[in-house]
Formats: sequence, structure tokens, C-alpha cells
Amino acid sequence: MSDTLLVLSLSESFSDYWPRLAAGAGLRFEAAADTHAFARHDAIGIVAAGGDEERLEGVFRELESSGCAIAAVASLADHRLVSRVLRAGAAEFFVLSQDTAALSAWVLTEREALAERRSRQSVVVDGAMYDFSAILGDSPVMKAALEQAARIIPHPGVTALITGETGTGKELLARALHDNGPRSSAAFVDVNCAAIPEALLEGELFGHERGAFTDAVVTKPGLFEVANGGTIFLDEIGHLPLSLQGKLLRALEERKIRRVGGTKTIPIDVRVIAATHVNLARAARRGEFRQDLFYRLNVVPIHLPSLRVRGDDVTLLARHFLARFARDYKLERARFTPAAERLLRRREWPGNVRELRNVIERTVLLATHPRIDAEDIRDDAEITLASRPTPSQQLSAIIRNAVQETVERCGGNKSDAARRLGISRTRLQRLLRRAQRGMMPIETVQPIEPFREVTAPQ
Repeated sequence: MSDTLLVLSLSESFSDYWPRLAAGAGLRFEAAADTHAFARHDAIGIVAAGGDEERLEGVFRELESSGCAIAAVASLADHRLVSRVLRAGAAEFFVLSQDTAALSAWVLTEREALAERRSRQSVVVDGAMYDFSAILGDSPVMKAALEQAARIIPHPGVTALITGETGTGKELLARALHDNGPRSSAAFVDVNCAAIPEALLEGELFGHERGAFTDAVVTKPGLFEVANGGTIFLDEIGHLPLSLQGKLLRALEERKIRRVGGTKTIPIDVRVIAATHVNLARAARRGEFRQDLFYRLNVVPIHLPSLRVRGDDVTLLARHFLARFARDYKLERARFTPAAERLLRRREWPGNVRELRNVIERTVLLATHPRIDAEDIRDDAEITLASRPTPSQQLSAIIRNAVQETVERCGGNKSDAARRLGISRTRLQRLLRRAQRGMMPIETVQPIEPFREVTAPQ
């Protein structure tokens, strides 16, 4: 993909200027239809007001999940407007025509940054180069995952299952598979299977006919139809209700769907990418996920490693986020001290890249000095980065694991697990709830004998 200057114009002002600016920087010019266009990572973005400046703040608040740097351009501005727009997420603010030279310099700088990211995160497989610049990481485990992903890109009909803990970047990888592949010009539709109520999910996926149920006043195409020709990303597939798993399996096998309340089948041509932090093989053995659907999704498994096994990627990502948020929050010349970087590398990061990003943003936002030291990170009680767990924390982890593993060995039967642990079912449920919230106070250990398996009555 060639790098692009992507411009969303809120008015007709400057319309002749943008193609010239793009050509001068060696970029392709493209007019953005709406804020969704900025999800891509091979672009430099501009939102141009040109007389409609009061809309800028609202537009940038819609762009929080954008994949590229985006500047605001206006015909006039006061310091209050500039401050509001920068806080809303603009990378820079320029006023034309007096800032023409500064805007051109910024575009050239961002073009160089795009080229650098591409060179760091390009993967060559069978002579073809693929761009994974949105996914930072130099560690061997991350490069192995990206190479595995690159091998399926040229084959648009192949289904992939992306696994990994929460916050490891599964959606970013799914978008990279789409953006690098032959379906990149068509739609990328993401569906969070855990976020849509079960009663609505079938209609969202497959659509419904008018009159199919009380509120179905019009015919509505489903997300599989919207994604036709492109990619559908089924995130959190492990939470898909069993009642829908059979229908999804049929759609994948037959490449056809039927709307709710409909009688005719509709052919679909989509690449299916699913993602989950759930161990689907284990869930299938427990009867919580259909084995045939698991095998159908698991054609090419791609596992994204957790941040704790990615070594110096922590430093690379932390510096990237520091530069980004220092620019957003005007903390000039921000940098980590060696002690701060050592502290960040020692952290286990259970929330992975998402947690690291949030920690760095909070640290920059609260910083009073550009020199970020270990104490600046430690000060926030929510993100204390201890170098190693205390003995009490270690013992609590052992108890938590014993409880969870016993429940798993009992096939999810909590009554059986409670008997094996020698505690009441109510007590077991309380411990499981605390474990899910990351809480296992040491006083809960006293009545439990987790190291001795109690044989269940025959």
C-alpha cells in the first residue's frame, strides 16, 4: 500500500490545496468520507475545518481509536479552541495560511515515521512483503506470530483463529490480515460476540426479515452480508451462545446464510477471522463450545504472546506510548530514566499492551516534569509495579490456582470440586468470585487444605 494523505473536510475551504500538499510530500491524496476512514495505519490524517471550527472538538472525540496521526487545520483559532481540540486527540493544530510551512514539515515528518515503522514491522514470506506497522514488537515470539499470520494473507478464503490473553492486540492483527490481503478494498466488519445480548445476536449476524419479530418493522441485512467480499472479525468467539454455534457452523460450511424469519438462502463470500482469550479446546471438552465449530475455526491458529514473554518489547512499546502521549498532552522532551524502564520491564502486565498503554497515558497526564522516573510510576496506587510478589501474594496465587484447577478437573462441577477441596460449595463460589476479581486475601486460606485431594464419595 502507498502512503496516503487522508483529509476529512468539514467545508469546501482549502479543497485545491490538499492534492498539492500530498504531491509535494510524495503521498497519494484521498478525501475521507467520514471518521471511520482514519482506522487505517498507512495514512497521515488531516481534519480541515475552514470556517466550521466549532465542529473540530467533536470530530476528534470520535477519532479516539484511529490508526494514524491526525492534525487539525483551521482558518482561525483562539487558544481555548486549540487547547480543546488537542485534548480531544489532535496530533497538531495548524492555522492556514500562516502555518503552511509548518504543516508541510509535519506531513514530511509523519511520512518518515510511517516509513520507519514499515521497515521495522514488515514480514517477507515467499517473496511477498506484508506491512504489520500497527503492531510494534521486535521479540522472536512476536515475529514468529506475525510470520504465521503473513502466510495466510494471500489466501482470502482461509479461516484464522487468533488466540491470546486480553490486551495482546488480537483486533489489530485481524485488521492487518485484512488490510494486507486481496480483500482490503472491501469492508472489515468487527463483531464483539460478548457485547451483544444473546436475543439480538442472531439478527445482528444474519439479519432479519420484516415482521420476523415484534420490532422488526423493516428488513435488515446482517453483518455477514455487510462484510460480503471482505472480512468479518468475530471477536470473543468463546462467548458465542451454544444456541448460535450450530448456525454459525452451517454458515461457514455452506457459505450461505438465512435471515431470521426468512426462507431463502443468501450466498456470502467473506474471510472469517475469529479471536478469543478462552481456551476453546478445553471449552469443547467441557461441552461449553461445539467441537465441530472449534475445528472449523481453528484452520490456521495464530497465538499472540503475552507481554511478559516479549522481553524488550516492553521498552519499545513504552517509549512509543510515551512519545505519543507526550505529544498529546504537551509534555515536551519527555523521557524515561533507566530506573523507570527497568521497573516497567519487571512488571508482569496482566492486562498486556492495553494495560501498558493506559499506565503510560496516566503517568504522562499526571507528570510535572519531562523526566519520568520510577517514583513517578509508583506514586499511583493502582499501578504499583512491584518487582516481585510478596510471600503472601505467592501463597494466595497457589491457593487461587488450586481452586481453579480443581474446578476444571471436575469438568466445571462446583459441588464435586468443593468436596475434593474439603470446603462448602458456597465457600468455593466465593473464592472463585474473588479470584476472578484478582482478589484472594490470605485469611481465606486458613480453613482450606488445597494440597490434599479429598476423594469424592462414590
